[in-house]
Amino acid sequence: MARPLSVAVKSYPHTAFLTDPAFTAGGHPVTLAAANPIYRAFAPMVRELRYDVSELALATFLQAYEAGVPISLLPVVLSGDFHHHSLTRWPGSPELTPADLAGRKVGVRAYSQTTGLWVRGILHEEYGVDAKDVTWVTTEEPHVAEYVEPPNVERASGKVLDLLGRGEVAAAVLGPPALDSAEGPLVPLIPDWREAEEAWGARHATVPINHLLTVRRDLLEAEPGTVTELYQAFGARIEERKAEPDPGPRVRALRFGVTDELVAGLQVAIDYALQQNVIRTPVTVAELLADFTRLS
Repeated sequence: MARPLSVAVKSYPHTAFLTDPAFTAGGHPVTLAAANPIYRAFAPMVRELRYDVSELALATFLQAYEAGVPISLLPVVLSGDFHHHSLTRWPGSPELTPADLAGRKVGVRAYSQTTGLWVRGILHEEYGVDAKDVTWVTTEEPHVAEYVEPPNVERASGKVLDLLGRGEVAAAVLGPPALDSAEGPLVPLIPDWREAEEAWGARHATVPINHLLTVRRDLLEAEPGTVTELYQAFGARIEERKAEPDPGPRVRALRFGVTDELVAGLQVAIDYALQQNVIRTPVTVAELLADFTRLS
């Protein structure tokens, strides 16, 4: 049997097929990496090319592409969600509006965290707060070693929730794992956030993308059939999930193939990333997907 493919993806309903010992791609069995939470796999992927196939945050991929890391993007969205509700304050802390954040400190795990990318884009687009007008207090460095953070980014120790609870930041950007583990209900800064999220989605014709599927470019070039087989396997499970009745935003965010929604989501992310100096070199969606286009 061919050597195992090393794969780093989170356990979702649409990735459960990878745990089946009978599953192979191009004759390769799969060895799943132990990475929990999944973002622990991102730095090894972009710095060491440790895995053949890896889930990767969109902002991390944009930075890796800019840095010339030889990994290729597949049009497979593994996770996403709206993020108006991801901007929070501690219960009982002073009331704030999003516009009040200019000149204040806001916690976020990393400046390049994709949830932060979306939240900063919302702040700029809907409330006129530019990323450079806020001090972003982070607890982790970028996954891409070559990336240089803007001067208004600070590093602190501990967890973002702790910074928020101690009042060291006025607000915090928190992804689903942190929101789900918080003690007590955090208070979203954006009023009527559910309606605001759906309005954003209607305006941009997409649900924000968080994580996509990437492959090492040498694998794609050497074994395009293997990559195609794996791509189709992910796609079949995603299509099954999207067929569920009344899917919520996290299911609606899933993508397979170069759809209008995928292109819209990537384009908005590029625009936001350039505004925020998450990347500094303009890039097109076609360029991001060029390796896949040649594959197909």
